[in-house]
Formats: sequence, structure tokens, C-alpha cells
Amino acid sequence: MNTALATTISADPTVPAIRITREFDAPPAAVFRAHVDPDLVVRWLGPRRLTMTIQRWAPQTGGGYRYTHVGEDRTEHHFFGSFHEVREGERLVQTFTYEGVPDMVALETMTFVELPGGRTRLEGFSIGPSFEARDAMLQSGMEEGVVEGYERLDEVLAR
Repeated sequence: MNTALATTISADPTVPAIRITREFDAPPAAVFRAHVDPDLVVRWLGPRRLTMTIQRWAPQTGGGYRYTHVGEDRTEHHFFGSFHEVREGERLVQTFTYEGVPDMVALETMTFVELPGGRTRLEGFSIGPSFEARDAMLQSGMEEGVVEGYERLDEVLAR
């Protein structure tokens, strides 16, 4: 496993969007499965200090989800959304909402790009309703959750 894999997170200067890119030492089918299999998702999504429980998980086109992250202080953070497109091993399009800020709905597209050597580049694009909402998301601790979550995903994929 390559522990030097870097996550790139950038704010798009032309639209209220965030681009996230990360490579994994696993084929697209495995990385995709880790995004749709609830038993795997709870093992990697978010920072280590949070525990995840899933209330609803229907990863198919037209399906939806709701989950909760619980902190060490028992603070709960609820998230929900709809799966707009689920294309096996290739692409996920979903909405993403933090229940505490219900007017900030993001539309996220994740593309799973096959690389030589059985590797994958995950390309994420998340667009929100305004530049202010996008910037608030970036300042919310999102980077910590994404970077640490992908480190955890490396561990899941290595098993």
C-alpha cells in the first residue's frame, strides 16, 4: 500500500464548487464497491474520531441515504441525500445535505477512473448553491474528514 497518496482539494474559481482528486492502489470496481456497500462505508467515511451509523442506504439510481456521525462527546451530525445516478464501477451522482444546514444542498459527482497497474483515480466534483456556502463547507472541517476518510479507505482496500 502506498501511504504517500495525496488528496487534492480545490475551490473552483468560476463556480461554487469543490474538486477532490485522490488515487488508490485498487481497481475501480473495489473503490466503487467501498462507496456503495454499507458494511464498507461505515469503516472509512469520515474522520477516525467519529463513529458512523446508517439509518438508510439504497445506493441505486433513484435511491437515497441517511447516516449519522457521532463524536466522542456524543454530538450527532446527520447527513442525507439522494442517489441520482449509480453506474457500477464508473460513476456516482448524489445530493449531499448536512441536516444542520438544510438549505446547503450540494450535487456531487464521483468518477472512478481506471489507471495502469490496477489503480484508480477518484475525481470528485461538488457544487453548492453559492460561493458563500462552498466556502463555509471548506471551513467546516471537511478537509480533515475527506483526507482522513480516504486514508481509512486505503486500509479497507488493503484488506
